[in-house]
Amino acid sequence: MGTDVLVWFKRDLRVQDNPALALAAARGGRVLPVFIVEPEAWAQPDASARQWRFVAESLGALRADLGRLGAPLVVRVGAAREVLGALLAETGIREVVSVEETGNGWSYARDRAVGAWLGAEGVVWTELPQWGVVRRLKGRDGWAARRERAMRAEMIPAPEALRGFDLDPGAIPDARDLRLPFDPCPGRQKGGRAEAEALLASFLATRGQDYRRAMSSPLEGAEACSRLSPHLAWGTLSPRAAAQAAAERKRQAKGTRVGWSGAMQSFEARLAWRDHFMQKLEDEPALEHRCLHSAYEGLRPATPDAARLAAWEKGETGLPFVDACMRSLIATGWLNFRMRAMLVSVASYHLWLDWRATGPHLARMFTDYEPGIHWPQMQMQSGTTGMNTVRLYNPVKQGRDQDPTGAFTRQWCPELREVPDAHLQEPWRWDGAGAVIGRRYPAPVVDVAAAARAARDAVWGVRRGDAFRAEAGRIVEKHASRKDGGAGRHFVNDRAPRRRAKGAAPGQLSLDL
Repeated sequence: MGTDVLVWFKRDLRVQDNPALALAAARGGRVLPVFIVEPEAWAQPDASARQWRFVAESLGALRADLGRLGAPLVVRVGAAREVLGALLAETGIREVVSVEETGNGWSYARDRAVGAWLGAEGVVWTELPQWGVVRRLKGRDGWAARRERAMRAEMIPAPEALRGFDLDPGAIPDARDLRLPFDPCPGRQKGGRAEAEALLASFLATRGQDYRRAMSSPLEGAEACSRLSPHLAWGTLSPRAAAQAAAERKRQAKGTRVGWSGAMQSFEARLAWRDHFMQKLEDEPALEHRCLHSAYEGLRPATPDAARLAAWEKGETGLPFVDACMRSLIATGWLNFRMRAMLVSVASYHLWLDWRATGPHLARMFTDYEPGIHWPQMQMQSGTTGMNTVRLYNPVKQGRDQDPTGAFTRQWCPELREVPDAHLQEPWRWDGAGAVIGRRYPAPVVDVAAAARAARDAVWGVRRGDAFRAEAGRIVEKHASRKDGGAGRHFVNDRAPRRRAKGAAPGQLSLDL
């Protein structure tokens, strides 16, 4: 007869390489695939309509894939406990399986509550590991090698067929049904397995050849990066599938000297760093809410300067490259890694805004928002970890270095079209500034050099003393990356930030890949 099983889909919206679905199929009974649309989850400050629309498209594709196997996806709207309770009562199912989720604090609390309730009801809930992240990890020694073994392991094929239940599949709600704020994002990436497969194929065939060089450019990176990050965040593609595809491409290119080997090495490294940062939040969920090093609590005002925060969120700081990056992000839902880091750096240092004030806005703007990467990176880029060097980006220099022709800046800040190239990143220094600054384009909200000096002094001033170093040492022991030999080649200890290993990635937000 077999055992009937409910599969609770979360951030694993695929039938391929899905351990929960495979386990349910192996039980030999009927399978009930379920996705729960939780209004409370989508009311959190890190959620947005652009994210939901990506998820909704991915659910439609998953429903079609599961339908072809014989068990269409059931979608229900409501609190997880109430939805699960109703479905379990209706079907008589006594086992739930899912893939572990490294989500935000809300989802962490939800899972703990649901787990306690299911246990009290005598329902078995089996949570299976996601590849590359280890729950209840005792220490980082050996983690990198363990992660590499998981990435090399054989992928799990989709079930050949499933026996489902005759239930109303339910409608997939619109963002308006969830009362999500208006969020136009004309350049948003589309969700669904087919989109992920097409992106991976084109990246490995043509787009990724210049990945190592071009990923830092806000213009070239949009094409040269894989653009798989939202698909990895919601699981339409497994990280293992991406890692193995990249490894195969590197083997094919070995010895050809056409750039593919180096590009794939960098891509593999960024996949590894993705898991490294997710492991940090898995190990310490409070990272979303408090500074990793306690000495930084209270360094910046708890109540942010409202005018500065609003200017930064809208792309109206008067710092052209910063504004161009933010406006691009608002319109497309994506930005390359270096520009993400710069946005946080400018907000944290030059504008002196707390990462807890700026983090939710960026989370909402990123279609590829992944809590496990986002919050550790927000702290890393704002200098509150106690173990990373201070990364204080000069927005004027970044504009000149990463947008030397001014094409990106002018695309997103057309008010500056008449400003000469020499003054584009500092238009207030131009002789004709009076016709533009304060009229069509705002004056800078801060003096870049003076603000940087004040911030650097304040942040480094906290780092003095034995007490600071003692706590920093404990943080390093728990969270720092390791270089575990061959299998851990992508990682270096966070205590040595100035000596980056070949293939290691610099600081990034949501790891755009």
